[in-house]
Amino acid sequence: MSNQPGSAFTKFTQPSTRHRAVSRRLFRLVRRPLFWALPVFLLVFFGLDLLFPLRTSVPYAPLITAQDGTTLHAFLSRDDKWRMYAELTEITPIVRKTILFKEDKYFYYHAGFNPVAMIRAAGRNLLTGRRTSGASTITMQTVRLLEPRERTYGSKLLELFRALQLELHFSKDEILQLYLNLIPYGSNIEGLKAASLLYFGKPPTLLSLAELTTLTIIPNRPSSLRLGINNAYIMQERNRWLARFRSAGLFDEAAIADALNEPLTARRRAAPQQAPHLARRLRTAYPDTPIIRSTLRPAAQATAEQLVYNYVNRVRALNIHNAAVLVVDNRTLDVVAYIGSADYANTFDGGQVDGVRAVRSPGSALKPLLYALAFDEGLITPKTKLNDVPTNFGGYEPDNYDRRFNGSVTAEFALANSLNIPAVALLKDIGTPTFISMMRKAGFSTIQKQAKDLGLSMILGGCGVTLEEMTRLYTGFANEGVVGALALTSPIVGPAPLSKEERTGPGRRSVRLTKSFSPEAAYLVTHTLTQITRPDLPNNFDNSYHLPRIAWKTGTSYGRRDAWSIGYNRNFTIGVWVGNFSGAGVAELSGANTATPLLFQLFNALDYNSARGWFKPPKGLAMRRICPETGDTPGEFCTNPVTDYCIMGVSRFRRCQHRRAVSTNAAGTISYCTYCLPDQHEAIVRRSYPNLTPDLMAFYRSRHIPFETVPPHNPACERVFGDTQSGPQIVSLNDGSEYFINPRQPVEMELSCLAANDVQTVFWYLNDKLYQKASPGEGVFFRPRPGVLTVSCADDKGRHSNVRVVIRSE
Repeated sequence: MSNQPGSAFTKFTQPSTRHRAVSRRLFRLVRRPLFWALPVFLLVFFGLDLLFPLRTSVPYAPLITAQDGTTLHAFLSRDDKWRMYAELTEITPIVRKTILFKEDKYFYYHAGFNPVAMIRAAGRNLLTGRRTSGASTITMQTVRLLEPRERTYGSKLLELFRALQLELHFSKDEILQLYLNLIPYGSNIEGLKAASLLYFGKPPTLLSLAELTTLTIIPNRPSSLRLGINNAYIMQERNRWLARFRSAGLFDEAAIADALNEPLTARRRAAPQQAPHLARRLRTAYPDTPIIRSTLRPAAQATAEQLVYNYVNRVRALNIHNAAVLVVDNRTLDVVAYIGSADYANTFDGGQVDGVRAVRSPGSALKPLLYALAFDEGLITPKTKLNDVPTNFGGYEPDNYDRRFNGSVTAEFALANSLNIPAVALLKDIGTPTFISMMRKAGFSTIQKQAKDLGLSMILGGCGVTLEEMTRLYTGFANEGVVGALALTSPIVGPAPLSKEERTGPGRRSVRLTKSFSPEAAYLVTHTLTQITRPDLPNNFDNSYHLPRIAWKTGTSYGRRDAWSIGYNRNFTIGVWVGNFSGAGVAELSGANTATPLLFQLFNALDYNSARGWFKPPKGLAMRRICPETGDTPGEFCTNPVTDYCIMGVSRFRRCQHRRAVSTNAAGTISYCTYCLPDQHEAIVRRSYPNLTPDLMAFYRSRHIPFETVPPHNPACERVFGDTQSGPQIVSLNDGSEYFINPRQPVEMELSCLAANDVQTVFWYLNDKLYQKASPGEGVFFRPRPGVLTVSCADDKGRHSNVRVVIRSE
């Protein structure tokens, strides 16, 4: 095959002249130093960027805002500056126009520095022999604000490098935002938002063109242009810049004219200081977050603060110095008002104590939870009869608030009137461990440390709770038994120049919902607590207060140290505590007359004439006929049944036995048992007698209230009953107790018992020796001696019971 030039073989095996030329040019280009300049620069820049990162973390002054964004409370930053974080949404188009026109017209077009402006500035400086122009862009000024240093050419080069870093890692809007957060305004005020709030009393979004222009020109000369001091001079400078804006056509003529005519009334204002207790609580919870959005509503918070302040001023004459209030939106569980004390600045009365989180005795305010649990356990319905009589619960003898007893009452009457004996009896039936477990389920964290030491007295205030826990509990009654964690914060905003996680912030806490009791039990409690015929209304309330339609419960702690009143409707739950943080008791302090008037004022101010209606009975509730004497389903001797609520499938079904049949002679003077029934030719009459409990009969006897008693048993009957289970119940002395006596001053001790309706006589034995016979309601006294003592009590049917005690000398 031919290998001559021009042949086909030569065309495919030898490089063309054009290819050889391209190769020679590339070879020469690679050998030039400028070819490697850009890659080397980028490699060095990124290496330095990794080795010497730009630190943009700035200690901002924490702001606590309301639900609508209004600033409620501001704190100094860690370096004692009023440096407030402005969000991107607060940088309005007017702000951008004025700032960029004055400082950096080509901000959005350069990479951190403006080479044209730098060349021009360098030329001017060389021609004049002095520094007349710096040509710093907003990005470079931001670097200088982040890292202040001496103004030298070396510093300028470092600023250029830092500016490129800033442009690399952040968007233009974020850089502008950071700049506006750092510009100085004199003294310890930094940033546009801080100046706006502290000089004009409004956020940047509400500033007028004249006000924005004023804040635009001050950072260049913060020492000479001092707002509130040199306002006349500042106004001249402002108008000069407004004229420039007009010449540049930055704003329309009408806006410029209005701005020129606007007076300058700026002055230094105090930082916002609303909701101080919640503000400090949130700042502690989110220490590095510049803006913490609370759930508070400004109008509700301000109204509640003023009402509490005025109310405490009125009751201070009674030596009552403080109050705390928590207002919760039942639909969202947002806390809309939070007042920890009447006056935070009052250090004499402990104004800085947060009464919302202070552990106090709840008095009777826990009773609704107990009754809800009893409803769900099927133990009671609203008209179930409970005994409100003097009762000894293993040595614990509670008393009612008014030191009176009511005998047999319905469960709803006992709850509405806050009777103590029925509540303690219910807690005894349910068991304190079950009730404590329910409290934990409802969010009572303070109960954890106390649980092992709690007994029956806890239902009357013998435990520690907080106003926050109590208010959260009552939101469950307004939300069909569902209790959830109260929300104090909305989504939280962090500074833009931080990581994504920090920018997002911890956000709003997830609201944990717990089904603490059934909707049926919640409704039954609400239905009861809505009644207005009850003793815990304020004195002469109808002449002094407009009673809102709410369900509420009061509580007064032992020693009258704490007064509680917690109420709710469809919209809000409001918890009120009144007392002294010192723990000093006050004779006039009570939940009804001290806390409830403030509760009514708050509801009337925050939710007057609520339009959401009232609670409706849930589907699980039904009506049934019951005997009014016991609340049980009608039995043989129930002649006038009434209706009552019951929880289907839960409420117990028990036949009423409030009366029992007894066989007697025709005169009704002798009763017979089945063993001693007379012959058929003698007249036997079947009569009914009250089947009263022993404690109720003892109460009737002590109050001289007449009641039917079973006639004495046939004396000719030789049967001995011998049933120790139904024998007399010894209520004094207490089984297993130790009693200490002084031998030099001997005293007598009382023996008492509760016996059945058919008992006429009881017999007392001391260490198996007959001591005395007496009637069932009669107290027997004896003089004890040291040692082990067995006390026995037998009735005239042969039934008996024993207790064992120890008598010791002091």
